[in-house]
Amino acid sequence: MKVELTNRKRVQGAWAMYDWANSVYSLVITSTIFPVYYNSVTKGVDGSDMVDFFGWKVVNTVLYSYSISFSFLVIAIFSPLLSGMADASGRKLLFMKIFAYLGSISCVGLFFFEGPNLEFGIICSVMASIGYAGSIVFYNAYLPEIAEESEYDFLSARGFALGYVGSVILLVFNLLLIQFPDAFGIPEGSFAPRFSFLITGIWWAGFSQITFRALPKNPFKKKIESKLLMKGYHEINKVFSQVREIPVMKRFLLSFFFYSMGVQTVMYLAASFGDKELGLPGDQLILTVLIIQLVAIVGSYLFAYISRVSGNKIGLMILVFIWIGICGAAYYVYTVYEFYALAFVVGMVMGGIQSLSRSTFSKLIPDETTDHASYFSFYDVMEKLAIVFGTFSYGVIEQLTGSMRNSALSLGVFFVVGLGFLLLVTIPKKSLSVQTT
Repeated sequence: MKVELTNRKRVQGAWAMYDWANSVYSLVITSTIFPVYYNSVTKGVDGSDMVDFFGWKVVNTVLYSYSISFSFLVIAIFSPLLSGMADASGRKLLFMKIFAYLGSISCVGLFFFEGPNLEFGIICSVMASIGYAGSIVFYNAYLPEIAEESEYDFLSARGFALGYVGSVILLVFNLLLIQFPDAFGIPEGSFAPRFSFLITGIWWAGFSQITFRALPKNPFKKKIESKLLMKGYHEINKVFSQVREIPVMKRFLLSFFFYSMGVQTVMYLAASFGDKELGLPGDQLILTVLIIQLVAIVGSYLFAYISRVSGNKIGLMILVFIWIGICGAAYYVYTVYEFYALAFVVGMVMGGIQSLSRSTFSKLIPDETTDHASYFSFYDVMEKLAIVFGTFSYGVIEQLTGSMRNSALSLGVFFVVGLGFLLLVTIPKKSLSVQTT
């Protein structure tokens, strides 16, 4: 069911701007500056990478992997219930704001993380991750409400493209800040990277206002009822029953779960791989991520075009095949130029698979429903659980084998399983009803 909009193009543009607002978190905090900063301030004076976290001795990069896993496990547990509450009350935008502000404030909190206060830094990074992941659930749920089905692929791609552009702009500014602190009148040392975390939080909260002002607050005029928690439970239970009656949606979600284990783990831990396995300095690691982001813009639109010509299933299968090759190649990467080449390929398929997965799922949601947040909560739960299992298994394999190369190679198995389920999916040209078999 679509929302009646007086200015649909303006609303769509404002919706896509939330990618611009929140993607700086993904790039600055999870992928580039924070992982490099975290590794440097948690490494002992003797070069040891063991840290003490509330009395638990653990490798610093393993702790970081586990913290990511924990944050997304929290969202996976609570987002379905919250989504049900949002759908029942019509408060989808309110929930989106709460998580966005939680994430942005936590990024600001990272400004005060200096190394010895490791527990504070991990808690802030976990809360930022929860805020980011939680807001995305409700953000994605707006897509089938504000666009026609024929617009899904390219509007989804537009959002991701804006996210890549915005995050690159802020990252370049932060890099200049770190490389030339005197030019900005700030002290050398740890202040510059910590200040970049502060700017990230402000950017996220600030640009989110464009989205928050334009999106409809309660588009289906639902009444806010008492006992909202119980109502939310019933709402998500109802949608779960409907999901079980749509075989193609179940198969797609299983496929999405397995290949997302690989995609999301690469996104979150690529910088750590380059740092530990190749010994690349921070500037080269960040250049690698910049390559990924810029190429991903092209990849988003390229695979939106491929899906228009050949269909979403073919586009996704091509993407998964390429990802399998990436996992195998990562095991044999030893030079900086090989790493750059691999980053180029990762960028081309990263934007494509994220954008096309979101738009594909939107096409599987029944036309007549108004419970878009509840439906997308299943999509997002699959993604969050994929991150939990992917990053956790990555950390476990590194801890057992002593090498991230083995962890990277193992990710290929997830893509193969995801491809197997994708082969069983027949994506319809029109949205399904809950009676589809």
